[in-house]
Amino acid sequence: MTPFGAIIRRAVEATPGAVGGAFADSEGEMVDCFSKSYDPHDWAVLTAHYGVVLRQLRSVFGIWHFGGPEYFIAQHSYLGIVVHTIQSGYYALIAVTDPSELAIGALSALRDVAGALQREMQ
Repeated sequence: MTPFGAIIRRAVEATPGAVGGAFADSEGEMVDCFSKSYDPHDWAVLTAHYGVVLRQLRSVFGIWHFGGPEYFIAQHSYLGIVVHTIQSGYYALIAVTDPSELAIGALSALRDVAGALQREMQ
């Protein structure tokens, strides 16, 4: 596990109901991840798809001159995802099974580790 994976692991383990997390570059390629039960390939595909959504949000908000999003939340039937931006187009995400933990636990954990991810990139 890389230092990035260790940082993501810390965020996942600090989030009740979290099943995994990932750190990816601006192209959606996963740098590293930590998952309690998902196959790494499946996790890479999920991470890349949310990178596409993030790029679309950046494009839309850029047109309106609002600046890019700091984070976004997607709630699905059985899984919630929080995606948080990091410098240079990178992003981190956490998936949770408990919707009540999206805004409180997952977003808070990602905000806590965003600085550590940025420092590790330097």
